[in-house]
Amino acid sequence: MITIEIPGYKKIVAEHLVLDYNGTLAVDGILIPGLKDILNVLAEKIRIHVVTADTFGNAAAGLSGIPCTLTILAAERQQQQKARYIKQIGRHKTIAIGNGVNDALMLKKAALSIAVIQKEGSALTTLKNANIVCTNIKDALELLINPQRLIATLRD
Repeated sequence: MITIEIPGYKKIVAEHLVLDYNGTLAVDGILIPGLKDILNVLAEKIRIHVVTADTFGNAAAGLSGIPCTLTILAAERQQQQKARYIKQIGRHKTIAIGNGVNDALMLKKAALSIAVIQKEGSALTTLKNANIVCTNIKDALELLINPQRLIATLRD
């Protein structure tokens, strides 16, 4: 569990971290170097879920060795599927990170949401639904390892 008390904003008690794969954790279907170690550190504190369209078909291989739940989405209505997933595990105890249009509702529903802008870019609607925007996934994940950084951004 990750607990973050943000002065003037809210207290977040997160049990789940939901991540997109392609564009967020991976580029062209390949896990970004260095993420495995960071995700394994986070997995000691919070349950990790990767919910993805799996565009390149290799999310399972890329996530090998990382304790996480992998969910491959059906081709249609992916925004709604991701939002439903967040609702099922408990939106008020979930942190979500993504970049694409299919991540927009997921970010809107989560207790804390982070959009990332990397090689794939990020959809404007997704950025609008995020609490924080980072220019890479490592920085986004490190906000959860070092929550004082996150507090500095969101406090009122």
